Amino acid sequence: MKKVVVFGASGHAKVVIDIIEKQNQYEIFGLVDSFKPKKSLLFEYAILGNEDDLPALVKEHNIYGIIVAIGDNCTRKIIVHKVQEICPTLQFINAIHPTAVLGKNVALGNGIVVMPGAIINSDAVIGDSCIVNTNASVGHEANLKDFSSISPGVKIGGNFNLGFCSVISIGATVIENITIGDNTIIGAGAVVTKNFPNCIVAYGSPAKIIRPRAKSDRYLFSSKERSKNRSIL
Repeated sequence: MKKVVVFGASGHAKVVIDIIEKQNQYEIFGLVDSFKPKKSLLFEYAILGNEDDLPALVKEHNIYGIIVAIGDNCTRKIIVHKVQEICPTLQFINAIHPTAVLGKNVALGNGIVVMPGAIINSDAVIGDSCIVNTNASVGHEANLKDFSSISPGVKIGGNFNLGFCSVISIGATVIENITIGDNTIIGAGAVVTKNFPNCIVAYGSPAKIIRPRAKSDRYLFSSKERSKNRSIL
């Protein structure tokens, strides 16, 4: 089997590793992480270094591919772009759990993670480096742009459009024929009954705009908002 490395060594990476093992298509050679010490282990896999070590690792060990196992969309985007710059021949593999259901004519990009029990219905398009999380359901003819993510338990109707680097958080419900803009976050448990623009945070039932959001904003809420909305997070 072709050798691959997993970028990241967090809880999200644990799930991705499990999926790759169950796919039985690739050999995980090891992990790469920006912060954790070299030679430390996640499961039985050693951290081989950080992103700066990738070119030498690829050349020395004939590494075929990589998957960036980072849950935060903005951080994942930054790392993917850096890997593309320093290792342009490295392939971004997909991790599709065997229990996931992909409908007819579903189109998949590269570097995608589809987790256990997820359903992606017919004619959906999933862009590069997207995540469809555990037990999420994506409706027919949905379009997820690059670096977007669908959290666990989300239910989405047909003809849905999710913008670049946007996220639908845990347990949200989205009716059919909805468009969500780029760099937007829909909060946990939201009920989405209308379109939302770029660069906002929205939540509630029905969901409404709570505040604007910077493109580089990693977190859903400010510290003050988190203290007021623990039941939503």
